[in-house]
Amino acid sequence: MRCCMRTAALLAAAALLMPHTSWAGSCCGGGSPTSLIVPKFARAIADVSFDAEVYDGFWNQDGKHTADPPRSDLKQYRLNLGYAHRLAQNWQAGISLPYVWNENRYSGMSSSTSGLGDTTLSLWYEALDDESSWKVRDLSDLAPAVTLGISLLVPTGISPYDDVNSSFDVTGRGFYRLDGNLLIDKTIQPWNASLAFTYGTHFERSINREYGAYTEPYHKDLGDRLSASASVGYRYVFGTGGDTLTTTVSYAYLQEDWGSINGVTDTTTGMEKQSATLSFNYANLDRDWSLRLAWNHAISEDGWGKNFPTTDIITTGVRYVFR
Repeated sequence: MRCCMRTAALLAAAALLMPHTSWAGSCCGGGSPTSLIVPKFARAIADVSFDAEVYDGFWNQDGKHTADPPRSDLKQYRLNLGYAHRLAQNWQAGISLPYVWNENRYSGMSSSTSGLGDTTLSLWYEALDDESSWKVRDLSDLAPAVTLGISLLVPTGISPYDDVNSSFDVTGRGFYRLDGNLLIDKTIQPWNASLAFTYGTHFERSINREYGAYTEPYHKDLGDRLSASASVGYRYVFGTGGDTLTTTVSYAYLQEDWGSINGVTDTTTGMEKQSATLSFNYANLDRDWSLRLAWNHAISEDGWGKNFPTTDIITTGVRYVFR
């Protein structure tokens, strides 16, 4: 039972702060409402969101879905603060910082902890604009917006390598990670479609403590990570007022390779996850204020993930655009 509890706790810790997929925004305000990308007409955006994530079993390393023990109740809540600023005509930078609460009951053990999560810093270049958002007249009007970026995950959260009692206390992974990002977005009103691809590599680090207990020093590295997402959205305009409601459905795939310890492959690491999201975004006429509600669901069936927990995430958020 102790081994099972530790395994499930590690899986829960591994799921911490998987960054929300960023989507490109078109010149006329297209794109998914979850993006932290400054629209062409604006100089900055500020975003506040709240996640409530409920755990419901996990996939083992063979891809078989396993239920949590009876009377288990694993939850994590995150308050996410984000800001992005336009540096030049085609350049922008952003930062995202979460605060995390863990509320867990597992095999008769209960815990309640909180702390900062891992910070994400990003730099983006808008390589190609979406020139047409209303009517396609020739092939050039089909060209999408293309945004290239790099992001750095900074381990500001509480990791298993800090002074913690158990895996249930962690709020971050404890590793730096550098990601390369490609965002593709196309709007032909009232429809929008987006693709996002990210490839990241972790930086190896030395470790001499795990869950508060000092150990013989060793070097550890996490595997490279690949994520891909696709979304389709429809925008409805309310009467003549210009307020809009955008409904978006999306699919996301995440895969992380095995890590290593002192250069030797660690086959207990690595992970895979597939999930779907349904979101609603309301924006006023001027597009300066927007509200959103989203539901992300991991498919709790065999073969839809590996070495990863299955969760449902409810997100609410508000955003303001500075012109």
